[in-house]
Amino acid sequence: MPRRKSIEDYTAFELQQLLQQRRLVEREERLQAFQRSGRILQTVKPAQWSTESANSAEETDEVSPLRERVISRRRKGLDTFLLIVEVIAIVGLIVLFINGANLLQNLNRESASLLALPSLTPTPLITAVVLPGGHLAPVAGQENSFNEAEIPEHLRPLMQSYANLPIPTQSPQQARQVQIPAIGVNAPIVMGDGWEQLKKGVGQHLGSANPGEAGNLVLSAHNDIFSEIFRDLDQLKEGDEIIIITQDRSFTYVVTGTLIVEPDRVDLLAPTSNSTITLISCYPYRVDTQRIVIQGVLQ
Repeated sequence: MPRRKSIEDYTAFELQQLLQQRRLVEREERLQAFQRSGRILQTVKPAQWSTESANSAEETDEVSPLRERVISRRRKGLDTFLLIVEVIAIVGLIVLFINGANLLQNLNRESASLLALPSLTPTPLITAVVLPGGHLAPVAGQENSFNEAEIPEHLRPLMQSYANLPIPTQSPQQARQVQIPAIGVNAPIVMGDGWEQLKKGVGQHLGSANPGEAGNLVLSAHNDIFSEIFRDLDQLKEGDEIIIITQDRSFTYVVTGTLIVEPDRVDLLAPTSNSTITLISCYPYRVDTQRIVIQGVLQ
């Protein structure tokens, strides 16, 4: 007789198989007991179970490809949807990046334009709203006076403030005397061209250049009152000399042109880049509604 194996001689798999067979036998015995007692009518044998399980497996095998196709279709649809979403997201990011770059470029351009300093041009020192020397035409028996009517009403307070500017002390470099041989002028020059200064002679406009300096030396005098110093300015021709004398030396300017202008041509008082001279007086004689302007350059 072959020797019976002990439990230690069986492998784990063999023990599992034995345990499963033992459970099947016990279950069969319980089912038979239930049949004998009438508690159940019919049982399915393990062989039938195996057959049914096989049939079920076959049916499952038949259904599985269909289910896999359905699942595959769903996955493909989902993948397609996700791909479309990703493409839209990428396009949106590209558009957003381009718009952001354009916006940043525009902001930089606007900032640069705001921070860029404008090209500065020197502001001329013009302390007048009309050309100097304006006065009412002389009338016998009446006192001479300044012509306030030629000044726009809204500028009269400004003109008054200019009239109240202090007159600086004359320096050695400033003009002291003017000589114009062609019309016989030989007169002193004082600082300032207000009403009181022009009573004393030819007035140098405050802020205008000194003789010989780069800039515009502006001189004015009356033509029909207070010695009529500039009465004959309209007789000057191009090439005539204007001699300006300072404390130390003299400078000769040459006439380049004559202008007849309205009293508000204050741009003629503006500084120039080279050495120039501007002579101003009222015009016409004993009418005084305009100005005669003689321009010249340093010889």
